[in-house]
Amino acid sequence: MSTSAMYVAQTGLTSQQYRLQVIANNLSNVNTTGFKRERANFETQLYQTVRQSGGADDGGEGQNSAFTVGTGVRIVNTQKLHTQGAVISTDNSLDLAINGMGFFQVLMPDGRIGHTRAGAFSRSADGILVTPNGYVVQPQIQIPDDATSIKITPAGEVNVITAGQTTAQSVGQLSLSNFVNPVGLDPIGENLFVSTDASGEAIEGVPGSGGYGKLQQGYLESSNVNVVQQLVDMIETQRAYEVSSKSIKAVDEMMQYVSNNL
Repeated sequence: MSTSAMYVAQTGLTSQQYRLQVIANNLSNVNTTGFKRERANFETQLYQTVRQSGGADDGGEGQNSAFTVGTGVRIVNTQKLHTQGAVISTDNSLDLAINGMGFFQVLMPDGRIGHTRAGAFSRSADGILVTPNGYVVQPQIQIPDDATSIKITPAGEVNVITAGQTTAQSVGQLSLSNFVNPVGLDPIGENLFVSTDASGEAIEGVPGSGGYGKLQQGYLESSNVNVVQQLVDMIETQRAYEVSSKSIKAVDEMMQYVSNNL
């Protein structure tokens, strides 16, 4: 029985280690554009049933409740919380923030489409709108070399004024992707997500319509990490870890007592 208690306490240590890693990652990305904080979700492990509810005891009476013993805890998943981050002004014409639901779409080197909330875009040598890693924003937008002014509307239309011209001309239309279950997206790093069976296929739409967020030119969405709350969670995790470690120590002392005195 004592060794079983030690195993249960060990599952608590392992779970709290994972939770602390999640918290550390959240805090590390507090200044990452478009970052969505994560939460570790836990569940109980299987119970050992000594006697079921309703079963007769030694006196022949039925039991009002079961006699079960828990075997610990385990982490189920880490869940991205896709709440809106604060929108910060940058005065950069190619910085875009999504105010509402949706993701920008980019073409990755392996041919897959990545989805991101980080709108810190720039122009490639060919004038194509790209991410900081050089991934082409989809649909592809090419801005003329002699463009003197770039205007992106809340609905995603990209207009430019070129040298010698006084009227703006449209050079493309940005679209956003959305998902039935954004929590099911797979984060792969570089501020990118890819679709999975759990998230469903991307649903493409025009910014500002049909539930999609509006674009804000000259702004970036900051991380939605609340530093104060993460520090509170970290202290709570540390205390839970200490309690589980003390449980192991208590079991060890009990076993030493039995070994030395019986």
